[in-house]
Amino acid sequence: MTEPEAPKIEFPCAYPIKVMGDAKPDFSDLVVKVMSEFCGPIDPRDISVKLSRTGKWSSVSVTITATGERQLQAIFEALKATGRVQMVL
Repeated sequence: MTEPEAPKIEFPCAYPIKVMGDAKPDFSDLVVKVMSEFCGPIDPRDISVKLSRTGKWSSVSVTITATGERQLQAIFEALKATGRVQMVL
């Protein structure tokens, strides 16, 4: 029995990326700066920030126009390379 293939993403498309890290005042700016290096300016309406209940963690959700898997992989790697990102979904 073969495993069914995961659905392929059709590019370009709107692609939400959720980034979690310390709830420092500049965390969301850092996330947006890194992501914009790979996809150009990001509309503020496409950015959502939430703090954890304790205020220790911040979640930044950004919807970008994804152009391909290489772009997404580069964004994920650049975010992790900042040393301030705990998780990228």
